[in-house]
Amino acid sequence: MTRSLDIIVAGAGLAGSLLASLLAQDGHRVRVYERRPDPRRSGFIGGRSINLALSARGRAALEAIGIRDEILETVVPMRGRIMHSPTGETSFHAYSADPANAINSVSRGDLNLRLIDKAASMPGVTLHFEEPVVDVDLANGIAMIQHAHDDEPRLEKADLIVGADGAYSSIRGAMQRYGGFGFSQEFISHGYKELVIPPDQHGNFAIEHDALHIWPRGASMMIALPNEDRSFTCTLFWPREGEGTSFESLNAASDPRVFIKNLYPDAVDHMPDLETDCRENPVGHLVTIRCDQWHCGPSTVLLGDAAHAIVPFFGQGMNAAMQDCMVLREQLRSHDGDVATAIRAFSRQQKPNGDAIAQLSFENFVIMRDKVSSPMYRLRQRLENWLHRLLPQHVGSVYNLVSFSTTPYADIVGRRARRRRATRGILTVMLGLIFMAIAFSVGILI
Repeated sequence: MTRSLDIIVAGAGLAGSLLASLLAQDGHRVRVYERRPDPRRSGFIGGRSINLALSARGRAALEAIGIRDEILETVVPMRGRIMHSPTGETSFHAYSADPANAINSVSRGDLNLRLIDKAASMPGVTLHFEEPVVDVDLANGIAMIQHAHDDEPRLEKADLIVGADGAYSSIRGAMQRYGGFGFSQEFISHGYKELVIPPDQHGNFAIEHDALHIWPRGASMMIALPNEDRSFTCTLFWPREGEGTSFESLNAASDPRVFIKNLYPDAVDHMPDLETDCRENPVGHLVTIRCDQWHCGPSTVLLGDAAHAIVPFFGQGMNAAMQDCMVLREQLRSHDGDVATAIRAFSRQQKPNGDAIAQLSFENFVIMRDKVSSPMYRLRQRLENWLHRLLPQHVGSVYNLVSFSTTPYADIVGRRARRRRATRGILTVMLGLIFMAIAFSVGILI
């Protein structure tokens, strides 16, 4: 049992509310400060995707606080992808050879509410809404709290301050001003906009519900995830500007329904509110955030999007943040509440994993945009899949390891590099044998 700590968590989102419960289990006193109103009274206020993909890392964290089964009752399992061609033909591609493996579509708002309820039920946890942490004295472990209805901020000291306040973290902002803290952010040229496929006239799913639907179109795509209410949340991932398929062109189109139907003819008839969604739903940004280290001073640390926001093309943002929470708790346990040592160890352990999942997520975006039609890329993928089937214990699928295991992301990247070297070696040998066979057939070799 670690010594009891007085802890401030900035942010009551998915990571912050989960972390509060995990730390309270170990007897720590946890104060959670959140900018938004209490969603239990005011309703969930989002601004981001309303559903997320819950996979193995997230399930493990939910199990640790005793609500995994409760959450799994609300999800819609997706066992593979359904690809939609420009002419409307579809094809199903399973995520895994194991039919038990599924990615779970879960409501962000409902999950956040259940995590807040769980945190609120834990002894030692207090939740403070409309009271964000706006600054931190990093040297002395003092947080500045600004109540939405007070003119003057107040100062509160803690043994540990955790920034779980998202991609635009005020805790990280304080670290950047502290000096010697490296930070970068990279926005990609694509944005996203959400549309909706509601239930059909009988209240059923309008399209197959046990898969993630994808309409790939080269430099752009649309995806659709099923919801518990039998609707689908569709997301356009398009270039923000330019001719052809872009949000700039959509805004200039005289009829957005015709514009989108030219791209996704089999989806538009299921979207009665398409024009309204196009007009009213904003275009969101897609950003990758990296920090040289995730701690600063003796008692302040970042996790989740505050430390490593990623683009959504591997569906791991929430799962990675939840794994961060688990690892931080383990480091505090391992170092018996020695905060300075624990947060340094946490940063050393998790930063490589944050960098790795950022790399994997961005590579998926580049593959979708540039490489998926390359014959050489398709050949390499077939060979890698063949090696996985031949030696499943030694050559694991990257997707399976990311989504259906809790293997550290950095280890997965290392395994992939070794597999690619093996694949290149086999491909070189095969090409050499083919060349020799051709040479023999034309009489070049004697």
